[in-house]
Amino acid sequence: MTVPFEGGCKCGAVRYTCTAEPMAAVHCQCRDCQKDSGSGHASHLMVPKPALAISGDPSFYDYAADSGNTVTRGFCGVCGVWVYSQNSCMPDALFPTAGSLDDPEIFKPQMVVFASRATSWDYLDPELPRMAEMPDAAGGGK
Repeated sequence: MTVPFEGGCKCGAVRYTCTAEPMAAVHCQCRDCQKDSGSGHASHLMVPKPALAISGDPSFYDYAADSGNTVTRGFCGVCGVWVYSQNSCMPDALFPTAGSLDDPEIFKPQMVVFASRATSWDYLDPELPRMAEMPDAAGGGK
């Protein structure tokens, strides 16, 4: 992936620039990501928190994930687009959504997490490694 890369919401009120290579690129099929994306999964990058410079004034929504961790969704209060997340078990990382990338073609998924929650109609590349839940190293284990 070419660094830096940029992204933001639909209306441009919330923007970001990332100056580091992503640590991971995943499709998540947990029920929360399904609801938040309005689809069968959400796709996001995992990047070092200090490398993601956010401009604008995002709004936030906190909730308890199935793992017991607190997830904070950062979204645009003007157009409503979900731009990034943070998970309490990984305080040094942020998770910009693949759909918020200015060039979404740079997203190259590496794995599927929460595959046990997949809907029958959500087709993902069968060659991608699948984890039934969230990996233990990422605060999962439930």
